[in-house]
Amino acid sequence: MDQSIVGYHKDESGHWVAELKCGHFQHVRHDPPWVSRPWVESKAGRDSKLGHELNCKKCDEDAPKDSATSSVSYHKIRN
Repeated sequence: MDQSIVGYHKDESGHWVAELKCGHFQHVRHDPPWVSRPWVESKAGRDSKLGHELNCKKCDEDAPKDSATSSVSYHKIRN
């Protein structure tokens, strides 16, 4: 199910994680040649993807919402 990006944070390893409208999190790594997401490397790039939809497999599985208790908050927008 497609869900909008509403914010970002870094995980314990320093990797960027998208916070989705549904309450789930999804890593958004730039790891060429397998994954090409150069936009994640800059604040302007991440900001440009706010509202962009990602496929949330956790929604498809009816998984509970994720928790950011060990994350460093970066940016969020309110709906």
